[in-house]
Amino acid sequence: MPVTERPAGFAAYVAVTAAYWAFMLTDGGLRMLVLLHFNSLGFSPVQLAYLFVLYEIAGVVTNLSAGWIAARFGLTTTLYAGLGLQVLALVALAQLDPAWSVAASVVFVMAVQGVSGVAKDLAKMSSKSAVKLLAPEGDGLFRWVALLTGSKNAVKGFGFLLGAAALGLFGFVPSVLGMAVVLGVILVAVLVRMPPGLPAGRKDAKFRDVLSSNPRVNWLSAARVFLFGARDVWFVVGIPIYFYSVLSDGSPEGQRAAFFMIGVFMAIWVILYGAVQARAPALLRSHARSAQELAGAARFWVGTLVFVPALLALSVWLVGQPTWWLTTLVVVGLLVFGVLFALNSALHSYLILAFTSAERVTMDVGFYYMANAAGRLIGTVLSGLTYQLGGLPLCLGTAAVMIALSWVSIGRISGGASTSPA
Repeated sequence: MPVTERPAGFAAYVAVTAAYWAFMLTDGGLRMLVLLHFNSLGFSPVQLAYLFVLYEIAGVVTNLSAGWIAARFGLTTTLYAGLGLQVLALVALAQLDPAWSVAASVVFVMAVQGVSGVAKDLAKMSSKSAVKLLAPEGDGLFRWVALLTGSKNAVKGFGFLLGAAALGLFGFVPSVLGMAVVLGVILVAVLVRMPPGLPAGRKDAKFRDVLSSNPRVNWLSAARVFLFGARDVWFVVGIPIYFYSVLSDGSPEGQRAAFFMIGVFMAIWVILYGAVQARAPALLRSHARSAQELAGAARFWVGTLVFVPALLALSVWLVGQPTWWLTTLVVVGLLVFGVLFALNSALHSYLILAFTSAERVTMDVGFYYMANAAGRLIGTVLSGLTYQLGGLPLCLGTAAVMIALSWVSIGRISGGASTSPA
């Protein structure tokens, strides 16, 4: 079934997707604003990681319960709640007082980021579950999932660039309030004009049902933990701070230039990641392959991915001091990482929907994204810790180890399926 065909509920799918895009634009912008603003204030790598810890903890808790909330009260409820909480988080962050101590600032920003983490995962679970309920099965399902996930990450990439540019041009508070206003308008629009098509809640939904008894869902979730931990261990703190140390001369002009260049790299990386995700069904020839064969392909591609951070870690460690060619190698290597990571992530996002049923979709998707958030939490904590202890080589080396663990986990699903990419 072509992606352009419109099944019942298509208008609701479009509305949910548009709202999710708007949310992810602010999510990407907020991450860059917080990271670069507090780095410029002199926060250490570990302190910067702390700013995002509650955001990821909130994601773990939210995803575990969001599936039940959506099953009980309906997907529109979780979508509206996610958008509304993000608006509140942005407005609250604008109240940060520069006169506060470092400790008070860290605690306040952690709390606000926690609210933002709840908001993001409510919105994510709503949009991903809507795909399973409204999209066709088989290869059509893979293409719809890939389009949603790929476009979401491309939008988030623009958010990284927007946040970095806004910080340099307008400052922290005006940028945060501007994003709150835009997202507030989107929230009002979907409240007033949401088309019918998404299911209402079921009063018989039990909270204990959030834990999956499907071994394929559980092993896929374990693979997701290690895959996203491997990305965030260098993505959250390590690479932005490494690039800042290389690019900034400490002057206000140098800081602005560094903010912009870091934002451009992060944006390009996430946009490339999203573009490859959107093309994943064609690249992987999913129309001719079963879910079990695609699970075998997932094992192949994660096994290939492990070599990228391992070789980058070895290169940075052997050279020692940053040079122009080493920085170029790191940039190119991380873009290759992004391409391979996107193929793996797209396969995971399809497999979770292929392995679940319409009756359990919100529960299993919530459980799976709980694992995703747990991986991001582990990666976030390790990002600040490994960079402070061993710099970029330790960040990248830790990423390689976590990818190897993801390969072991996905192997329990693929079993005897072919591990060839063809």
